[in-house]
Amino acid sequence: MKRQFSATEWREGNWYVSQCLEVDIASQGETEEAALANLKEALELHFEAPQATRPPKIVSRVGMIADAARRSACATSLAKIQLV
Repeated sequence: MKRQFSATEWREGNWYVSQCLEVDIASQGETEEAALANLKEALELHFEAPQATRPPKIVSRVGMIADAARRSACATSLAKIQLV
């Protein structure tokens, strides 16, 4: 999906700053073009789906014994919840 955003630019000292008006994200560059390109990259990273860089650490495991009647009751409850 392609989305369009508005940006404003201004100069601060030797740098150009670009800020997205719809999302609170800003970036900078040595030229106006570089500032806009950096803002585009920052927006792409902001909306990118998160990815785990390493598997989560398992702190502990929990065991449980359930009898057939209990499992059956749980399955029925889940089915009722899904239907509602």
